[in-house]
Amino acid sequence: MSRTRVKICGITTKNDLAAVSAAGADAAGIITDVTVETPRSVTVERATQLVATASPFLSTVLVTMPNCVADAIDITGRVQPDVIQIHGEYDASELKQINESVTADVIAVVDAEMPSRARSVASVVDAILIDSVDTDGAGGTGHTHDWTTTAEIATMLDSPVILAGGLTPSNVKSAVQTVAPFGVDVASGVEDTGGSKDHDAVAAFINRATRVDIDTNNETERSIETTNTTDSSTEDSISATTPERNK
Repeated sequence: MSRTRVKICGITTKNDLAAVSAAGADAAGIITDVTVETPRSVTVERATQLVATASPFLSTVLVTMPNCVADAIDITGRVQPDVIQIHGEYDASELKQINESVTADVIAVVDAEMPSRARSVASVVDAILIDSVDTDGAGGTGHTHDWTTTAEIATMLDSPVILAGGLTPSNVKSAVQTVAPFGVDVASGVEDTGGSKDHDAVAAFINRATRVDIDTNNETERSIETTNTTDSSTEDSISATTPERNK
């Protein structure tokens, strides 16, 4: 069984950062230097502070729309995230240049309606994030796309695929079952208001995303099965895993 990774995006406060970590998220997205208006964007200085205070077991993802390759490299060096998520129409050679120039992993954001671009850049980045992208090239629209088509794209790529776009605690299980992604990404789907996370919704989202066995499309019930098959005289054991950090 493969456990689906979860990224909670649009973190703006230390309180929300701590909450997503405590809920078991694998990564936190911090948005800065974007060309669209969003209540989830913070200053570069604030992004740097949030990255510096993140738990060592929580990967930090800088979500940005740089104007050029040099800007992408510069902001990564200033903020020092584990991962940089790049929005914009960068081609494979530009993304390769960025990836070779930074220590962070690189995620390229691809419009769900442009599978050819996913194929063209997959080999030069560390992961592909497939989203519902607006006319400005930004994700975070809050709209879903055709998950069946996204699943077909994912099977054609060697790079890990992260699913985004309109995900919520109510639909994430179905999305994971349909696409079988490496990870899922949510922002507005777990918020009280723009830029402020609903901590109960965050916990519910993570629980539903990670308790789906994407190899069999069945919700896992390992704890129940263990209870039924283990002799009552055997001591209970607790196993814990920690999310992998990126380079």
